[in-house]
Amino acid sequence: MAPKSKKAPSKKKMTKAERLRLMQEEEERRLKEEEEARLKFEKEEQERLEIQRIEREKWSLLEKKDLERRSQELEELALLEGCFPEAEKQKREIRALAQWKHYTECDGSPDPWVAQEMNTFISLWEEEKNQAFEQVMEKSKLVLSLIEKVKLILLETPTYELDHRTVLQHQGSILRLQELLSLKINVATELLLRQASNLADLDTGNMEKIIKDENVTLHRSVRFSETQIGFEIPRILATSNVALRLLHTRYDHITPLFPIAVTEQNQNPVGAEQVNVEESTEKAMTEEKLFTEEKAANEDEQPKAEQERELNLVQEENKYEAIENTVLQRTSDSEGEDSQTTQLELEMKLLSEAVLAAQLCLVENVVELPEASQAYKVDLCHFSTLGGVYHLDVLELPPQCKPVKGWVLVEILQEGLQRFIYPPDTTEEPDPDVTFPPIEVTLEIHKSVIFFERPRVVRWDNEGKFWRSDGISSVYYNREDRLLTFSMDTLGPVTLIQDAHVNMPYQSWEMSPCGMNKVLLIVKTVFMELQIYIKENLCMLASVKLRGKGLEFHLKGKWMAPIPFILALKEAGLNIFPAVYSHFYVVINNKVPQVELKAYRQMALLSSAFSFGWSKWNMVCNSTRVVIRVREQLSEETEHHTWSLLMFSGDRAQMLKMQEENDKFSEALREGTEFHSTLYHMMKDFASPVAMERVRHSNCQFIDSVCYMLLSIRVLSYS
Repeated sequence: MAPKSKKAPSKKKMTKAERLRLMQEEEERRLKEEEEARLKFEKEEQERLEIQRIEREKWSLLEKKDLERRSQELEELALLEGCFPEAEKQKREIRALAQWKHYTECDGSPDPWVAQEMNTFISLWEEEKNQAFEQVMEKSKLVLSLIEKVKLILLETPTYELDHRTVLQHQGSILRLQELLSLKINVATELLLRQASNLADLDTGNMEKIIKDENVTLHRSVRFSETQIGFEIPRILATSNVALRLLHTRYDHITPLFPIAVTEQNQNPVGAEQVNVEESTEKAMTEEKLFTEEKAANEDEQPKAEQERELNLVQEENKYEAIENTVLQRTSDSEGEDSQTTQLELEMKLLSEAVLAAQLCLVENVVELPEASQAYKVDLCHFSTLGGVYHLDVLELPPQCKPVKGWVLVEILQEGLQRFIYPPDTTEEPDPDVTFPPIEVTLEIHKSVIFFERPRVVRWDNEGKFWRSDGISSVYYNREDRLLTFSMDTLGPVTLIQDAHVNMPYQSWEMSPCGMNKVLLIVKTVFMELQIYIKENLCMLASVKLRGKGLEFHLKGKWMAPIPFILALKEAGLNIFPAVYSHFYVVINNKVPQVELKAYRQMALLSSAFSFGWSKWNMVCNSTRVVIRVREQLSEETEHHTWSLLMFSGDRAQMLKMQEENDKFSEALREGTEFHSTLYHMMKDFASPVAMERVRHSNCQFIDSVCYMLLSIRVLSYS
């Protein structure tokens, strides 16, 4: 038998007194812990308040110190920023020297600055008759060069140096040259087509002619030999006595010069603030009165509309002169008590204010976006035309030359070259058996243009004077062969468009010195990485990387002035230059214009010795401050310092304690640092003597070019 199991001892029952004692002990322990926690909290709170008090005192002392030396730092900055008006003076001298050089060369070409010479050139070319197509193409090289020069005059000359009358004269010269070039091409085409029967293929009876240079390519055929370019035409055209013309111009003389109206009320050509011109308009009013009396004497000789236009021009010129006089008077009043103030100093101060105002206009969003009236109308603020214009025409064949007894007879039509209307306009009832199918067109996209998305085809509305997207179907793009095929209901000028902001906003950017007076600016977007060298007053495309792969491009290695360089990149599709209306189409981190402008100017001053780069924290802080990465770098080969974060509000610069990799934004100051009024003095606390010496001896043209590129790309707002 198994032994009997022992019974477990019974648990002693807790008495009521013991329970009360335990509860009392538990309550005493809880109260003790609460008291300890309260005392600990009070101690920590006292320590925190003490730390805050010390920080406030430290902050107050730093602010007081900053205020005490602010005037001295700003005076020193003003001396350094004297490089901007000095660079403007040098550019003015370069423009004057270019005019003198053109005058002394006497090469027969007109001076684009002189309206009379341009008018004479245009009139003489109008009188030249019966020029062959090759002659027109040769002359077009000079004409296109003149158009580009006049455009650069309007873009490179500051607004305070161009009066309204001169601007209208230059714009008129551009339009007249463009219209005359198109007319000459049509006349040359008519001359060539008069010999179509003599040049036709004996087997097919068709004529094919290809004429080509670097600016124009002229095709006449259905499918052009040795290419895939051409038309697929319906039978009704194939059996008609017509000529098909594909004229590809690398330039675009159809799109309006200024697709958006920037009114002069939106911009001040002299200063950033509005100037009261009433105080200095006595001379302007006198001249206006004399002008009005003179015009009244000749009223019978000129139309009323012309009189009003010229009167408005004179009033506009007087307004600019009055504004300049007012600024000079204001400057003179502020310095009037100082007997040693010279006229040269006044002129430099005025020029400095004018340059500052011109730079500020580049970062101010002052334009209201116009509303598109039709859904199919292309918004030229949103899209940009690329690759020139393809003029697709069906032309009526003119009367052919006939040899008769040693003579060549030809009937010359007074109306000139006529287009064949397809589909024909008729008031009669349409025949159900006759159809007018669309015409299929195949075009080749030039290699000098980069499309990041599938190109869109648009056609020109000659009546409304705008590009439109309707009437085009069955669009197919072969990216490898760069061939674009589409169908059109009726032929006419077409072009390709791309979103002008496809590369905005940028993913990151960096600007690093490459020795004295030379920097490398890198801008990375969703589709590409663009590297740009800036040296003195020149820019060069260093490389283009698409999806991480380098691309051989025709602009690489060519040094150009900043404005022609920017235009060349835009025409190639490499647009990283926001316009004044781009904020309507891009979600941006918009900064206060004055803060952004001051940052770019001071970054340019330091660019010979310091690298600057994109920071993710620039989007976290508000619009009144910018955050950038900065480090000293004397050349590409030198060992790089660690990046530091710098915050700038336009009138205060400070180094941040945090790093780029931190998870939370903090404005805490880096240990051992102080406030400064400028980026220059902030970097002076940490920089080597060699770096600061290089900054002080940087070339003024180089600083101006770096500043202009930063203002044009706007890395602080569009990244």
